[in-house]
Amino acid sequence: MLTAAAGVTALLTATGCGAADMTKQSSPYANVGGTKSVTLSVQSWVGAQANVAVAEYLLDHELGYHVETVQVDEVPAWDALSQGRVDAILEDWGHPEQERRYVKEKKTIAPGGELGVTGHIGWFVPKYFADAHPDVTNWKNLDKYAKTFRTAESGGKGQLLDGSPSYVTNDKALVRNLGLDYQVVFAGSEAAQITQIKQFAKEKKPFLTYWYQPQWLFNQVPMVEVKLPAYTDACAAKGEKDPESIDCAYPTTPLRKYLNADFAREGGKAAAFLKKFRWTKEDQNEVAEMIASDGLSAQDAAEKWVKEHPGVWRKWLP
Repeated sequence: MLTAAAGVTALLTATGCGAADMTKQSSPYANVGGTKSVTLSVQSWVGAQANVAVAEYLLDHELGYHVETVQVDEVPAWDALSQGRVDAILEDWGHPEQERRYVKEKKTIAPGGELGVTGHIGWFVPKYFADAHPDVTNWKNLDKYAKTFRTAESGGKGQLLDGSPSYVTNDKALVRNLGLDYQVVFAGSEAAQITQIKQFAKEKKPFLTYWYQPQWLFNQVPMVEVKLPAYTDACAAKGEKDPESIDCAYPTTPLRKYLNADFAREGGKAAAFLKKFRWTKEDQNEVAEMIASDGLSAQDAAEKWVKEHPGVWRKWLP
């Protein structure tokens, strides 16, 4: 999902950067000549699902398009977008290598504008723990609490809770390079990580977790960020050459949309709509929470949001 500007992707399946085989994953409707259709790439985290659900609903009900969605991991999604197997990615957290290759050099992908949401990854502790131990919000004091954050899974070290083991984060490098007495423990997925965080919060237990904004869970479990060494361009440049050298915080990233270049030129009202699609983190979190916490399907959550916020989405229509 998320990347450091150093080019280190944080929620990204480690499949490499070659062309993806989308034979079994791609939609037959993507870029079919003369067909009023559009295919959207949807990432695994619920915020991205919220974007796609609302876009799909409006493309269908307001503009009359047949919409297909394809779940593809982050780097393969760029490959698929370049190949025309999907038409748009609605939430990208920054992939410098793919941007350079496909946008600047090959020109097979076109920028689609900002989503309107700013993304940020960090380490967080629950507010109830930070209120009782305010010094925990400085990374230099984390070792003081290593035993407090220890779990059966982390052995004799403090636990830093991450998501899926297939995601790539900077966390192992950060723990090592900052000399912290912690073990990165993977929950298995975003959903499993949310379940673990909610259980900790229910029992008022201390925890340290990799997490990100925007994310609806903050509405239910208030968390406070731990200040890591400040992000700098120099740290990013060093990390781009050697990801194992990362020793600074994650950047703040304006989330962006990307379109297949042919679709951007020839996609008519669908392309124009997706370029204008822009909402706030509050909008996204509202839909995401309905999906992940309230038990609504993505389609029902999108319909509910659309009916309640016409003043927002009507501006997106071409």
